[in-house]
Amino acid sequence: MSAFDSLHPALQHHIVNSLGWNTLRPLQEQSINAVLEGRHVIMLAPTAGGKTEACMFPLFSRMLFENWDGLSILYICPLKALLNNLNERLQGYAALIGRTSDVWHGDTPQAKRKKLIASSPHCLLTTPESIEAMLISTRIDHGSFFSNIKVVVVDEIHALAGDDRGWHLLSILERLTRIAGREIQRIGLSATVGNPDHLLSWLAGQAEGKKSILMPGSVTRVSKGDITVDYVGTLDNAALVLSRLYRGEKRLVYCDSRSRVEKLAAELKKWKIRTYVTHSSLSTKERKQSEDAFNHEKDCIIVATSALELGIDIGNLDRVIQIDAPATVSSFLQRLGRSGRREGAVKNCLFLATSELSLLQAAGLVELWQSGYVEPIMPPPEPYHVLVQQILGLLLQEKGIGMNTWRDWIGRIPAFKLIPQETINRILSHMIEAGILAQDQGIIWFGPVGETLYGFKNFMEICSTFISPPLFEVRYGKDVIGYVDGMTFTGNADEQVLLLAGKQWTVKAINRDRKIANVEPATSPGKSIWLGAGPFLTKELCSAIKKLLSNDQMSKTWSKRTERKICELRNEFDWLKIHETAITQNNGKSTWWTFAGKLTNINIANIITHKFGLKTYADNLSVHLGSLLKHHEMDKLRNIDPLQMGDMLAVIFFSHQKTAYKFSECLPQFVLHSMIKERFIFPEQLRNILSQPTIFVRD
Repeated sequence: MSAFDSLHPALQHHIVNSLGWNTLRPLQEQSINAVLEGRHVIMLAPTAGGKTEACMFPLFSRMLFENWDGLSILYICPLKALLNNLNERLQGYAALIGRTSDVWHGDTPQAKRKKLIASSPHCLLTTPESIEAMLISTRIDHGSFFSNIKVVVVDEIHALAGDDRGWHLLSILERLTRIAGREIQRIGLSATVGNPDHLLSWLAGQAEGKKSILMPGSVTRVSKGDITVDYVGTLDNAALVLSRLYRGEKRLVYCDSRSRVEKLAAELKKWKIRTYVTHSSLSTKERKQSEDAFNHEKDCIIVATSALELGIDIGNLDRVIQIDAPATVSSFLQRLGRSGRREGAVKNCLFLATSELSLLQAAGLVELWQSGYVEPIMPPPEPYHVLVQQILGLLLQEKGIGMNTWRDWIGRIPAFKLIPQETINRILSHMIEAGILAQDQGIIWFGPVGETLYGFKNFMEICSTFISPPLFEVRYGKDVIGYVDGMTFTGNADEQVLLLAGKQWTVKAINRDRKIANVEPATSPGKSIWLGAGPFLTKELCSAIKKLLSNDQMSKTWSKRTERKICELRNEFDWLKIHETAITQNNGKSTWWTFAGKLTNINIANIITHKFGLKTYADNLSVHLGSLLKHHEMDKLRNIDPLQMGDMLAVIFFSHQKTAYKFSECLPQFVLHSMIKERFIFPEQLRNILSQPTIFVRD
């Protein structure tokens, strides 16, 4: 008997007759018994590998076999756009078996939310932040709304688990488990994970039940693909190349900043290329129009940020082009997986590097990919601010809690379970002293400061773990085009021209209090600004760059232009040795080439500034000094024990990071210092760099 025969007969009938499927994909076959048995599961398959059906078909079978009623399945995604994209498909599958599915996120109208509360669907697609909003809402009876939940599916789990949204997700799962009064089956879906065992253990947590990693035998970390790394020098040149390549085909072009997405789209339109734009700062309506139009055309380009890295359906593609390079192999694999979906087609990606550094990054990334490396997903340690967020959320959910009642709700989460009681007491005491909390006979509630920060109209601040930058809403008439940073409007902002959604807009009026800019179409060139930090490259990628600069090997993935440029760079770095660092000196300044990654280099720069008072700044490959670093100073650095400097480095880091964490006002400084130390100070990596032989080179 095949696994397919284990599905409910009604679902079998519709898969064959209504959907017209003759076979299931390997993962879809493999998943059936594990999901039917109620196992906690991680499913891995390439983009468009059928992961949604692999989990939902057996879950719908369980729903029929076990007569699940009410809201039984929560399907969680990191992006609203992905939820919208999945909604129609899951509604169709559910309808086949007489069940319902729907979506709830930040853009869902209030009228529809009331309908969902009054008559909940059997499957609800949502985000962690929206579940938090439901849990703290006074309009929802949590006991009745969530009591029938049996399963939680987390799609694109790698996009959540690697940052604090993952800890938020686990906290929500624990709260739902307590409300439901049963262990909830947990299923995670991903295309790219370097450490699936660790991720499964993290997702399942302390939940009981068997666990399984499901990955078709055909899935390997090293995938075949038509990969080319080309050097074009500028973004304008990239537009010129794109205007001449692959005419008549559907092309998805990735840029790693919203500003460059807009600029490239404007340049492509000058070459009369049918071009669409999508990124996170466009309105939902604008994004959907672009993605739908691109889906139904053949000879066109859509320029996107990583917002199109996840599983949003934009139809079959002919080509994937990457301007410069993403920061990780995982991102590259997600993007590569967008191509080659048609039968007989080959996955492909063309890198167009616009700078020497981005060329090295692209070439190094391809080397790592070919070696089989994929970054492990590592949840950030010591999420104290998430714990505080959860305590505040429980106050609203339960209308006040005991000093240690939070442990009954979220105490099983390993990151919280490990926090010493003394630290918890000091955090709560700090919040009480600061007026964020108030205590009455062992019950805590919001104090006057807490009411101001999180009460009344500000209670929604509790729903997310991250700080949203203040953006201006850009409107044309009644339509919202998108959002830009306030830094866009400098000097006399009226009559300024913006570039947004691939079009030019003249600013006609600005309401700075309401953060609204009213615009009209323009013809002259424009620009828009979004603030963001440059990428922090991993030490593995930086090491790969050092390796390719240190040898004379050529890659079959390199174009002739790339070969020439890398040969030039190798000549410039002819002093570089793979097992040594180097300090170049020129015009009274030094550059220490560590190839250690930006995070480690920032800490080295801070050590140098602290020890010698020298001005420094760091990038991914090197530490730059405003004066010459002398040999005896280098000897002193070698004798430093990074472990003993951890507290000092954390204090320096804290001075730059103290406003980066939401709810930081709820934490004592020693807690923030500890969190920053664990997240940003890695003594072994510092020790490795400081202990390496170093050569001095005069340019």
